[in-house]
Amino acid sequence: CGRFVSATPPDEIAKYFGADAVTDVALRESYNVAPTNDVYAVLETGGVRRVEPLHWGLVPIWAKDLKVGNRMINARAETLAEKNAYKAAYRKRRCIIPADGFYEWRKDPASKHKQPYFIHRVDGDPLAFAGLWEIWKGPDRSGDEVVRSTTIVTGRPNDLVAQIHDRMPVILPATAWGTWLDPDEDDLDTLGKLLVPAPSELLAMHPVSTDVNNVRNGGAALVDEVEIAADEAEDR
Repeated sequence: CGRFVSATPPDEIAKYFGADAVTDVALRESYNVAPTNDVYAVLETGGVRRVEPLHWGLVPIWAKDLKVGNRMINARAETLAEKNAYKAAYRKRRCIIPADGFYEWRKDPASKHKQPYFIHRVDGDPLAFAGLWEIWKGPDRSGDEVVRSTTIVTGRPNDLVAQIHDRMPVILPATAWGTWLDPDEDDLDTLGKLLVPAPSELLAMHPVSTDVNNVRNGGAALVDEVEIAADEAEDR
């Protein structure tokens, strides 16, 4: 997951996810959220479920600078408990990244062309990406520069997404939100059982313009369906 859509206001996100507190930081509506952007996240601290902005690209506590996060926009579900960058957050700092849909690219084996697709819930509700979050207190851990950052957990695809890609974000059902967000839940077996592909029937997808390839492009038109060449459609 390298691009997604975030167009739902934070107060609506809070209502949908049952959050008690909402940030007063207003992020710009975006149909082309890219790594290193700030994104809304749902997390629990002090027994309160909150909607807060986080930097997309997890910066581990031991990082020497923020650029480390550029390589950590996604975390593989299979190795969360093993990787030094993620294992502490996996046990104590999990979050949900709300998204109105995400983009994935299908590679054409006969050429270098990549066709983007927009993937979203059939009912139009927000997706609940499983995420991790971390607090970075600067290169010397002095706290002079505090950054809260996040990464999106990815896993194997369902049958729908497998048509175009071999990975997809882990999308949590409402029944899993409480367990995933609970900082006191640290049983790895319990958490691991949540990291499964979302049902294919939950999602729909369609091809979109390659305008989405450029992070400078934005606007709702990016999610509009486009026609693709007949030979590409047959291959899919």
